[in-house]
Amino acid sequence: MSDVSIAGDPLAWPHLAPAPLTHPTTVGDFAALARKVAADRERWEPLVRYDALTRWYARLSTGPGYEVWLLSWLPGQGSGAHDHGRSSAVMTVLQGELTERSPRTPGGPADATARTLAAGSQRVIAPGYVHHVVNDTLEPAVSLHVYFPGLTEMNPYQG
Repeated sequence: MSDVSIAGDPLAWPHLAPAPLTHPTTVGDFAALARKVAADRERWEPLVRYDALTRWYARLSTGPGYEVWLLSWLPGQGSGAHDHGRSSAVMTVLQGELTERSPRTPGGPADATARTLAAGSQRVIAPGYVHHVVNDTLEPAVSLHVYFPGLTEMNPYQG
C-alpha cells in the first residue's frame, strides 16, 4: 500500500500529461505516419497508375512541414542518382521490390552499395544523402515517400 494519493484530475496538469501532438515532429513519428498510410490500402491503391515512359507519382497529402507522395515503378524504371536537398525522407515499399544503390564514399559511383527493399521495407534517408532507386524486377512496384520538410529540390548526380 502506498502513502501517496492524487487529489483532483492528474490529466489537468500539463507537465504530467502534455497535450498529444497533432502532427509528426520526429523521424520516428514520420516513419509511423508512413506505416499508417501504408496500412490504409483502400486510400492509396485506387490512386496507383503506371506510365510506360516515366515513374508515375502523386502527392497524397501534406501537413505542417511535410508531404506524402505515392510513386509507381514499372520494371526498369529508376530515379537516377539524386539527393533530396535539405529534406529528410522515409521511403516505404508498398508492393513489389525496389533496389536502392548508394555510393560508399561521397562522389563515388551511385551503384557501389545495393540494398534490396521488399514490400514492407522502410528506409529513412538523411538530407543530402545520394542514392538511386530502381525497379530491377519483372513486376511493377509501388512506394510511399514522406518528405520533411516538404520536398523543394532533388539534386541529380552522375553515376
